[in-house]
Amino acid sequence: MLRRSFIKQTALATTAISLNKYGLIKTGVTDSTSPKAIPISIFSKNLHWLNIKDMAVLVRQMGFDSIDLTVRDKGHVLPEKVTEDLPKAISIIKNEGLSVHCITTAITDVSEPTTEAIIKTASNAGIKYYRMGWYTYAKSQSVEKNLDIIREKMNLLSSMNKIYGIHGCYQNHAGEYFGAPLIDLYTVIKDFDPRWIGCQFDIRHATAEGAHSWPIGFDLLKNYIKTINVKDFQWQKKDNKWIEQNVPLGTGMVDFKKYVELLKKISFNGPVCIHYEYPLGGAEDGATQLSIPKEKVIENMKIDLATLKKMLADF
Repeated sequence: MLRRSFIKQTALATTAISLNKYGLIKTGVTDSTSPKAIPISIFSKNLHWLNIKDMAVLVRQMGFDSIDLTVRDKGHVLPEKVTEDLPKAISIIKNEGLSVHCITTAITDVSEPTTEAIIKTASNAGIKYYRMGWYTYAKSQSVEKNLDIIREKMNLLSSMNKIYGIHGCYQNHAGEYFGAPLIDLYTVIKDFDPRWIGCQFDIRHATAEGAHSWPIGFDLLKNYIKTINVKDFQWQKKDNKWIEQNVPLGTGMVDFKKYVELLKKISFNGPVCIHYEYPLGGAEDGATQLSIPKEKVIENMKIDLATLKKMLADF
């Protein structure tokens, strides 16, 4: 029924409380806002240990502009409750003077039961972007066949996005994912309208997959990059094997100087989201209970935010 509804619409479409109770932060302490018009978000996955109200208060007091809200299984908003809970969550966040420019979903197909409800509800709430879920390569089929299947799924999503006036961003993620080599993402989306589908560029994963070549992929995708997220990593040898070790922003191997220069060159002005993936007592994995003091988690989050603001200071 959802698919039939979508096809029909496609045919018709032309168109404080303070956190003193936790003992974390003094009421009224707020960092300076981010430079110019570049809004800086925090990924709500890293704050699953707080409810939405307390999360919004903390995020404001840390100095962020907005929240990239998880709308997926185990997220702050569950997909099956999106029509009721997402507007409530956004209202709570806005009451703290923050914005929600983007939500993070697991959407990969228009035929999934909650896809249209999430997209429609987000759009009605004024959200401009949603991050999609990831595609993996089916080993039983050729790469070319996989790309054809993914292209068709993204094409249908692009059409649905156009109906509701929202952009779907696909994050390039290192590993055996579609989009890990940036060329395959470009190959699929190059003929789509970038107003409705594109890329959430992840410089950490782009660097892991192509330490020297990522600027080429960036140039290919530049017209489709509408949102970005930032994080850092370094290679570490463990048990005689090289692995990726996530580290605080600016302490790893990501060339943020070159990255910011390229973002300036394409006049990027979309939302930027910090992801915290280095060890933070479970916050890095979306834990609802922390294994280290909350104060330590908040301290690290504020340090990375200050680091990013310095990187963007002359943007």
